Amino acid sequence: MDWKKYGYVVSSDYRKKVVTSLLAGPKTPKQIAVEVSLYLSHVSKTLNELQEFEIAICLTPELKRGRIYELTKEGKDLAKYLKEAMRKKES
Repeated sequence: MDWKKYGYVVSSDYRKKVVTSLLAGPKTPKQIAVEVSLYLSHVSKTLNELQEFEIAICLTPELKRGRIYELTKEGKDLAKYLKEAMRKKES
């Protein structure tokens, strides 16, 4: 686990929501926005940030609309750890 990346994700509610949403599988920004109740512009900006940190990747970069994003292997590990930590916190 890259703790710098984990700290980067947990320091933002937007990043936490987007990462945990993508844990279920590849999605478009619109699907994520609807699922986590965020503005599409915020989701798009967050996805760009997550790509810079190699937490998420765009599977269809050639598309202007309907791009599909998913977590990298490291992103999936981070999301699983985050989800487990959030679950423990609720208990």
